[in-house]
Amino acid sequence: MVRRPRWATTHPYLVLLFPAIFWLVVFFLAPIALVVFYSFLTRAADGSVAWTAQIGNYLRLGRSLAGEFPPSYIVIIARSLWLAVATTALCLLIGYPFSYGLARASARWRNTLLLLVVLPFWTNFLIRTYAWRFILWKGGLLDTFAQRLGMQSFVLYGTDAAVVIGLVYGYLPFMILPLYVTLERLDDSLVQAAQDLGATPFTAFRKVTLPLSMPGVVAGSVLVFIPSASAFVTPKLLGGAKSMMLGELIELQFKTVRDWPFGSAAGCVLMAIVVLLTTVYFRAAGSEEF
Repeated sequence: MVRRPRWATTHPYLVLLFPAIFWLVVFFLAPIALVVFYSFLTRAADGSVAWTAQIGNYLRLGRSLAGEFPPSYIVIIARSLWLAVATTALCLLIGYPFSYGLARASARWRNTLLLLVVLPFWTNFLIRTYAWRFILWKGGLLDTFAQRLGMQSFVLYGTDAAVVIGLVYGYLPFMILPLYVTLERLDDSLVQAAQDLGATPFTAFRKVTLPLSMPGVVAGSVLVFIPSASAFVTPKLLGGAKSMMLGELIELQFKTVRDWPFGSAAGCVLMAIVVLLTTVYFRAAGSEEF
């Protein structure tokens, strides 16, 4: 007879949680701990990692934030956050009306529209980004169309606008789906009651619909902001060197410069910034009254 461990008897719920805990520890906490560990090491002259503990990588980023050489790091961090905020705002402006209409549509149209929302996921993200590159660069579809209309060359490739377009296209479904789930469960009688009490449609939306849909707004914003702030495929393919973001800088340190400790430090700083901003956003959205 196999004897059960004592913890399995006193805490039986741990047996059910063990697969999830094992997965998080092995594939989430362990890689993060490894990145944090490498961030305190030193790059050797040959590009390998020297097992010498130091905090010079963080001081290097700190000197950049203080305005010392090289100043490009603070520009990259600021650009990453700005483009992530712009992407999140545009996804919310586009996704909220679409999700609202989707939640109010008939069953037949609702299923068709949901299929169209998830349809881009059937194609690899890299291929979809390359498609936008062909549309936005010189001689591409947009430039050719503008020239046939008698306009001057219209090229967005290599600009922050191209990066935002690619990010919005890639992450818009992550805003639509949480909003749709929240709005679809909204009780229409609450809106009708507000209108019966004299509220205009806009007032009913501002006082009833929007506050009740805030969980979807918060969830969608977080799901869009986090990957947008750390993106490197889209900025690299659509933005070029002039629109480098922090994710691309980290990838450059690992693959080209071979400075793993500094790349790990930059990754830790990115994680800290994202966690801080996400926490502030959660608290602000949870405490805001409409």
